[in-house]
Order: sequence, then C-alpha cells, then structure tokens
Amino acid sequence: MRVCVFCGSSSGRERHLEVARQVGARLAELGVEVVYGGGRVGTMGALADGALAAGGSVFGVIPRSLVELEVAHHGLTELHVVETMHERKARMAELADAFVTLPGGAGTLEEMFEVWTWAQLGLHAKPLGLLDVDGYYGHLLKMVDHMVEEGFLKPPYRDMLLVADDLDRLLDGFRGYQPPDYKWTEDGPLR
Repeated sequence: MRVCVFCGSSSGRERHLEVARQVGARLAELGVEVVYGGGRVGTMGALADGALAAGGSVFGVIPRSLVELEVAHHGLTELHVVETMHERKARMAELADAFVTLPGGAGTLEEMFEVWTWAQLGLHAKPLGLLDVDGYYGHLLKMVDHMVEEGFLKPPYRDMLLVADDLDRLLDGFRGYQPPDYKWTEDGPLR
C-alpha cells in the first residue's frame, strides 16, 4: 500500500516537524510506502526522513523548477521530476492508494481539496483523511460543516473526508472506507 501525504514546505512549530517524522516512521513500520511532494525542507523533509530512517520506501514528486531551487530531497527511493504543479498532483494521486493531510499551509490545503474534489466527481475512490494534530483543522472542519448546512456540500461528500487525531485511527478508517454510492443528475449528485 502507498499513502500520499500532503504536508508543508514550511516547518510550522516544532510539534509539526515531530509529528511529520513520526508519521513517516509509523508508515514505514507498517510497511506502507510514502508518496509526497519530494522536498527536503519543512514538514515534507521531516516526513521523508522519518520514513527513510525507519527503513521505509519514499516516492517524491517535484516540479523541475523546485529542483532547480535546490529543495528536492535526493535521498529518496525514487524522485519523480515533473514540469508543472498540476502534473505533480496528478502523479502523486496516480501513485497513491490513499491520502493523508498533515497540518500545512495553502499549498497543502490546495492539494487535499483537489483530490477531494476528484473523489466527489468519481475520478477516484481512494480514501482521504485529515490528521487533525492538536485541533489544527478544527476551524476548517467547522467551515466544511457550514458548507453542508448552507447546501454547498452534500453530506455524502462531507463523509468522504475522514478525520482523526491519531494516524492509526485514520488508517483504520481507510481500511473500512467505502466511497458513497451516488448517481449524477442535472442537479448534481444524488444518493
């Protein structure tokens, strides 16, 4: 199994770096291969280093422009160099069986929202989860629930986004994941 982990090129607080290292190490211990954005900096670098130190396999995908800025991690199992950010996301999604989002910034959220949207469109049926470290995603989850209340997000789509504050619980949710059963109509998806 391969899990794509969305995380930041920034470090955030020391706690976020430590969690990223722990997530990488835990995935390696479980025999789960890591797919991520290919960087050596921030929580991305910590994730990769944690997995590699625990004997895991790590597959990075990075745009050539970032390689040229010398932020690519060159100690990975495989480093895939692509031309654009869109190609990066598509390649990471292609390589992965599931997605975990760690605390991060706008780029991390953009990656998560794109694969979530792809799932809503039926382009994949892979589980997607937020690792809600110390309540980091609390405000975002309130907004997501507000989107449901206001009629902009259907409840089956909300249910696609699994949330846990512990990696093992999140992975347990992945094991039992069933994509929603819905059909598309002129008015959008119906259950």
